[in-house]
Amino acid sequence: MLVIAAFAAFLTVPGAAQADGATSVRPVRACEDLIRTYDIPKTTAHVETAKLVPATATEPEHCDVSGYVEAAVQFRVKLPTTTYTGRYLQLGCGGFCGVIEDPAFPKDCLPRGGQFAVAATDDGHVGTGAFPMGDGTWAANNQAARDDYFYRAPHVVSLASKKIIATFYGNAPKHSYFSGCSNGGREALLLAQRYPDDFDGIVAGAPAAYMGPLVLHQAWLSRSNTAADGSSILTPAKLPVLHNAVLKACDSVDGLADGQIDDPRRCDFDPDTVRCAGADQPTCLTAAQVDAAKKLYAGPTDERGRRLYPGGESYGSELAWNGWVLPFPGVGSVSAILADNGLKHIFYPIGKPSSSLADVKFTRAEFDRLTAEGHKANALSLDLDAFRRAGGKLVLWHGWSDEAIPPLGTLDYYQRLTQRSGGPARTQQWARLFMPPSMFHCAGGDTLTEFDPLKETAAWVERGHAPERVIATGRDSQGQVTRTRPVFPYPLRARYDGSGSVDDASNFVPAPPSAPLNDAIDWVGTYLHHIPGPRA
Repeated sequence: MLVIAAFAAFLTVPGAAQADGATSVRPVRACEDLIRTYDIPKTTAHVETAKLVPATATEPEHCDVSGYVEAAVQFRVKLPTTTYTGRYLQLGCGGFCGVIEDPAFPKDCLPRGGQFAVAATDDGHVGTGAFPMGDGTWAANNQAARDDYFYRAPHVVSLASKKIIATFYGNAPKHSYFSGCSNGGREALLLAQRYPDDFDGIVAGAPAAYMGPLVLHQAWLSRSNTAADGSSILTPAKLPVLHNAVLKACDSVDGLADGQIDDPRRCDFDPDTVRCAGADQPTCLTAAQVDAAKKLYAGPTDERGRRLYPGGESYGSELAWNGWVLPFPGVGSVSAILADNGLKHIFYPIGKPSSSLADVKFTRAEFDRLTAEGHKANALSLDLDAFRRAGGKLVLWHGWSDEAIPPLGTLDYYQRLTQRSGGPARTQQWARLFMPPSMFHCAGGDTLTEFDPLKETAAWVERGHAPERVIATGRDSQGQVTRTRPVFPYPLRARYDGSGSVDDASNFVPAPPSAPLNDAIDWVGTYLHHIPGPRA
């Protein structure tokens, strides 16, 4: 009788109305019936496991599906049995991927309640070692695995997931969304550019869009902070010294002393102001540490001073350098791991000479050598006309204190996209950018620590409500909310209205920039916007 009752739950039933008026869609098949092969364009997907997972305090009851798209793109899809409302969300993968992160059901992200079906992928390979998302050995002699990671995997997983969803519920999803940050943000942009019909709404956070040049940027971060003996020049104890000096110089430039820098470009800070007058002291930086900080802020350049990446470390990001720029004891820094693996195994053509973190040269010739293969992974096309014509909505966002990927690169891309798309007003009809102050890479921050515009993106797609603001939240180490702040569509900024707490979003209003902005950056890679990327 238990087996019969369990099976009956999956039979076709009328949609159940939820408390807020949304209608749920019930399955038409048993969970285990999804184990089979599925033909999708140009390839085949295989579901290997499908099991019913009971509801918990954090997740609804759902069918947990695992499988792969030929030849090796593994995926996981979670299908709610009672709360699904016709929406699909695919999540991006960070770093060099190589793992399938548990696709979490988003909380309070729908304009009318309900729940997404969610999916994630490993991008076509399995990472190894203590930091599998920084491993690149899988790519050394495997062009198919590279292509899966560069561009194919997110696309074919979207096709496979939608086929599985249609089989389980009887219909394909009514609305499809993609949300990712870092490499996941690159995937998000790439999908809008190369596969404009895959998703209705796309959230691209801190996108690693300039993927080829980014490996040089990571190498610059590590090498700029490495002494001749291999030790770290800056130390964790000195980062607060530098950060506090930056805040002292620039916190109130925006007219409000609130412990954060709203736009680091307006910060005029000279690291020499914290240089030790004599011997090294805990309250100052040595000459070598000052020089390292200057290089980190400047970003990579060649021997003629030409930029090799559009941007460097932001003023205000210093506390986040520990671990990304400065090494963790016994592990190394994230920038070093990504740079060394990328240079040795991923971003030079197979069969051609590669490089390493220790040997790479910061030259235009090296930049061009990386472009031959690296451009396949870039998400830099400015032609998103097909995505716009399909009704797609794009939300980009980037934390101003991102230590891993310079936010100036996203501003550079958005200005070029705006120019290509007919100006700010026309572009904001379908693509908007948000720049939360003080946020580190994807999450965490000095004052603001969380930003997720998925709910606003869904409202834009489904109800035509373009996002006029998204609330960024700051939490302390105990999870308590310490600050909320509205983030308005760029180039609008949040201005304090003069009353109430500066930690309450309701006390801020939108304001135009204080001066005209030109976000396009003169660097050696501007031609990359015009190199078409491959398609699956």
